[in-house]
Parts: sequence; structure tokens; C-alpha cells
Amino acid sequence: MPKMGESIMEATVLKWLKKPGDTIEQDESVLEVATDKVDTEVPSTHAGTLKEVLAKEGEVVKVGKVIAIITTDVVVQGITPETPVAPIQTEISVKHSPSLGSNGHSQESYKSSNRFYSPLVKSIAKQESIAMAELETITGSGLEGRVTKKDILLYVQNRKTGPVAVRVQPVSSTPLVPVSISAGDEIIQMDRMRKMIAERMVDSKRISPHVTSFVEADVTNIVLWRTKMKDDFQKRTGEALTFTPFFIEAVAKAIKDYPLINVQVDGDRIIRKRDINIGMAVALPSGNLIVPVIKNADQFNLTGLSKIVNDLAKRARENKLKPDELAGGTFTISNVGTFGNVMGTPIIMQPQVAILAIGAIQKKPAVIETPSGDAIAIRHKMFLSHSYDHRVVDGALGGSVVRRIADYLEKFDSQYSI
Repeated sequence: MPKMGESIMEATVLKWLKKPGDTIEQDESVLEVATDKVDTEVPSTHAGTLKEVLAKEGEVVKVGKVIAIITTDVVVQGITPETPVAPIQTEISVKHSPSLGSNGHSQESYKSSNRFYSPLVKSIAKQESIAMAELETITGSGLEGRVTKKDILLYVQNRKTGPVAVRVQPVSSTPLVPVSISAGDEIIQMDRMRKMIAERMVDSKRISPHVTSFVEADVTNIVLWRTKMKDDFQKRTGEALTFTPFFIEAVAKAIKDYPLINVQVDGDRIIRKRDINIGMAVALPSGNLIVPVIKNADQFNLTGLSKIVNDLAKRARENKLKPDELAGGTFTISNVGTFGNVMGTPIIMQPQVAILAIGAIQKKPAVIETPSGDAIAIRHKMFLSHSYDHRVVDGALGGSVVRRIADYLEKFDSQYSI
């Protein structure tokens, strides 16, 4: 299992694209895997024949463990092509996990349960040889009684120190408030990504007390400048000039002014992040959302940001992002205006402490100051919705940050040259 990012320690085998006996070219995709951040294909490091598959579909495998063996025929120096050469086995970077754990439990897939278990919880259960029947007895503190990492680690600790009384509760796939299903209703099973999004959103609301501040920004200068420059920009750079780079640039500047919004919480410690890494929510064709991250966003100009934004958005929709491109975010923006919404109350991406929702740009009559006095004019305006973690971000800071973002957007230089 190849290393797919600094924070990725394991991956789930989704599907083998080749079967034993198949010929494989170097760099040809052999299987699909899923991490907690992205689905991706794994290419072969050598050309040859797939001899053996060591990791089953649905199995969670640690990075660096062997998942398959390929045989490759090579010509050894000093031996002619006519000389028989024994096949050399090449491991696609675990030796096969034993079928039984230390206490005799089989390594189960946990697929037979109606209860949802995250890949991390299932991985811990396998490592500790916790059978399905035993896993089902663990009381969960998560949504609808789901077992969290903290729950299973506490159970393992108590399990090792001696017998422990476990409160058994019936496991049911029905929600706490029963739903009503009528004839003709369609039942849609959540896919893996939707389950992951649901779990993370509930966790975020449980972890962080959310507060949202709103500001209306006048972005007339940006709209008029973009309208004038976008065709020339497209011809010179080959890139579309969207509004997203303007928003990212303004956010990065505001974060530099208010660095205490660029923090994370670790227990009773506040970790102030050095880098400004801005995530941008991208809607996928499936309807799900994914959030690629622009690392060191404050170090790029509009042209650089445009290229990065377009590239990440394109590859996100094509499912070609690398795991590292989804990790390390310190602040997130979500453009709800794409769907015609004027404002929203976004949910924070943990372990970040703030997220900005950007509403639709609308033409509105507004009172403006002119040398000859106040006048009414048509202006391009939008709402900015800033949700923040009230454990560490007070209203003064949260409100000041979104006001400063609006200031940078409103003061955009209409003579700006790229």
C-alpha cells in the first residue's frame, strides 16, 4: 500500500482492477483504494503478471503493507535471452494478515452489521481481534449510538485490564425518530462519501459551538474589472477568470491581519498555524462535496490563484485529487452563491475554527457618496456568512474578520494589472 500523503496511515481496498494471472504494464492501475479523504487508483510499480492478491476488497490496510505479488521476467547480466530465467517476485509494497487474531477471532469485514462503523473503528477492531458480536456490544457516544474512536479505545483499555461490565443495547438501523415510508417512496442508500460527510458534519456540530456573523459587501469594482479583463486573461493564460481567486486573496489578507482565526484546538491548547492553507468546497457530479486545499494561499497573486483554483476544481470533479491536496487546511470557503443562494450558515471543517460562505452577487440599488452628495446607484452586492467556533473565537474577532474580508473586496483596485 503506497504512501498517499503525510496524514494518511491506512486505506481501504475498494476494488481490484486486475485478477491473478492478468498481465500488468508498469504504471498501469491495479486497484482502487479509499482513504478518509479521497478515492484513488494505485498503479503497479513493475510490469509483469499478477500472481497473488493479499488484500481483499473492503479490507483496511496500513500504508507500507504488501497487498499483492507480481512476477516479472528479467534478463540477468551474463545470461542470454535463450537461457531459462526463474521468475522474480516483486511485492507491491504486507505480508498477508493472519486469518486469526491473538484470541482466535477471525478477521471479519463487519459488513453484516446494520450499524455504521467508520474505517478507523473497524481497523482498530481488527487489530485488537474484536469479533463482530463483541463489537456490537460496545456502547457508542456518537450519532445514533455510533461507536467513535474514543469509545473503542476506552473499551480496548478496559478489556486489557480485566473483565468489564458492558452495557448492551439493541442495535438498530432505524433513527432515533422513526421515519414514515409510504408506497411509492424511493429508498436511496448513502454511498461511502455521503456517510463520511454526514458523520463529520454531526461531529463538527457536537464539537464546536457554532456562531455565524453576516456582512454585505459591495463588489462592484471586482465585477466590472473582471468583465473587462476575463477574455484577455483567457487568451493570455488559457485559464478562466472566476470570482473564487478574489475571495481567496481577500481571505488570506484578512487572516494575516487576524492570525488568531488561523488556529486549531487541541484539548485546552490553541495551536496557532503558521501557514495559511485555504480549502475551497467543490460540488461533485454526484452531489457530494469535496474540499481541496490551496497551500500557502497568501503567497500567490490573482493569476497564480486562478491557475490553482481551476486545476483543483477540475481534478476534483474527475476524482483525480491526491490525498495531500485534501489535507492541511486552516480555513475554508464555500461558495453557496453557485446555487443561487444569497447566504448560508456553513458548518466548520474540523479541526479548523472558521468557515466562510459566499453568497450570490446581486444587483441592488444603493446609496453612494459622490463629490456632489449622496446618490442612488445600481451596485453589485453579496453577503458573506462567517461561522466560527465560539470556544476560541469570540464575536468581536469573528465579526472583525468577515468585515475585513469585505473591506478588501470593496477596496479592490480597478486599475489592477495582471
